[in-house]
Amino acid sequence: METEKPFDALIIGSGVGGLSIGIILARLFRNVAIIEKNPLPGGLMRGYKRNGIDCPVGVHYIGAFAEGQPLRRMFDYLGIQAAAERMGSAGPIDRYWFDDFTFDLPEGIDAFADALTAAFPKDRRSIAAIAGNLRVIADLQNSLVFLSSAATPFPDTDLFLPLAVYLGKMNCSRRLRSVLAVASRWMGLSEQDCPVIYHHLALTSYLLSSWRLRGGGPGLADTFASRFKELGGSLICNDPVETILADGGKVSGVRLASGRVLRGGRVVAAVHPKTVLSMLPEGAVKPRRARRIRDLLETEGLFAVNALLNADTHPALPHNVYRLHADGEGWISDGVFYQLRSGGEGKSLLMMITRSRFSEWRRWEHTATGRRGAEYGEEKIRRVGLMLGKAEEIFGPLNGAEIVDAYTPLTIRDWVSSPEGSPYGIRRSVQQLPVAASFHRVAIGGLFFAGQNSMAPGILGTVLGSFQTVRQMIGQERFAAVYEELSKESKP
Repeated sequence: METEKPFDALIIGSGVGGLSIGIILARLFRNVAIIEKNPLPGGLMRGYKRNGIDCPVGVHYIGAFAEGQPLRRMFDYLGIQAAAERMGSAGPIDRYWFDDFTFDLPEGIDAFADALTAAFPKDRRSIAAIAGNLRVIADLQNSLVFLSSAATPFPDTDLFLPLAVYLGKMNCSRRLRSVLAVASRWMGLSEQDCPVIYHHLALTSYLLSSWRLRGGGPGLADTFASRFKELGGSLICNDPVETILADGGKVSGVRLASGRVLRGGRVVAAVHPKTVLSMLPEGAVKPRRARRIRDLLETEGLFAVNALLNADTHPALPHNVYRLHADGEGWISDGVFYQLRSGGEGKSLLMMITRSRFSEWRRWEHTATGRRGAEYGEEKIRRVGLMLGKAEEIFGPLNGAEIVDAYTPLTIRDWVSSPEGSPYGIRRSVQQLPVAASFHRVAIGGLFFAGQNSMAPGILGTVLGSFQTVRQMIGQERFAAVYEELSKESKP
């Protein structure tokens, strides 16, 4: 069944990328729809409930959200009100716990440089140079210059080196390398893969300010969805897109699993680019270009555990903890992220996250959530035990810990159609940057990409990508009015 009137824009996927670009387009056009395969919108923002406990998945904390900072200004443009608690005002944002030393990450670039210098005085010159680069990046972030022009604002070619190469050129000591390397893991990248510019952008955003959402990811998802519908947008859930319709090299709409056909000459894919290929008609994308997209490597997946603890013995912590292992050169070989938050009713919720390759779960590749069999459950239980044992090194005995849930890359794959279950999407490595940029040019008129794969993962990177995609859709001249509104609050 077709709609009576074509849509001005059709958006596939309702994660933060789909919802944010949906709100922008709903402000610019009259008739915009978001199509979501799951019963509720939000993607990885949504999280899930187990025994009445909210378990975050994709939103544990956000950065650059203070008044006047880039994420807050973009939220202001979108009309998003998000209640959040600032981290770092009475202690560190993060505690990095290595085998032979610890480091507390403070708020602010100057404070960060001072803490590094106090910890590694022999690296004073390298620290000063890196801090100088971070200040430049902070100024660029605060100006949202990424959206003012298609040209790169980064003249320093060293910023496009792998982080490991760059820190080697800077003659950083082993321990300094380890501390600086952590930010690359926020994007699912190793130091050898992560471009310096992505590392600096991520690190700077959290140094500007770090926050925990009071309503968690689900609250943020609901706020985005309500705002979209308030602007007249149509939100269609529980009916996935099966086919992107294309005629004569141009998109003409989408066909849903229900058989419903929605017409429109602009389609925004806020889902994984490999998933988009499977939605397009045979031959719609040239074989060479399709192959380059299919060959893109993914970031690693995650194994995560949520456990309830007695709040009297294990009260909530205002900062995050990273338990990290590094090799002889200082590069991170393994690690676990911990967040200990209030779980209500005298309980604390301990979240434990570590990397896990899709290959470790490949034997269950052709199964679905809830129907993976006993061996899968046994493997999860085994890994949960290992995670609890590691956590006791930091938090002491966890006797009586109540396991709420554990999820694997397969869980993420089925939830948001990420081919190998990566919550960070395609690997935006130095080697893949040219190809990752080129999937926007699929030679099909009216098809655009949004979401974390269009620019960078994380709330900030994804929302920035939504504005960038809108610029591509409407042209720089018309986008100038959007940029002007974003720039009104350019100063904190």
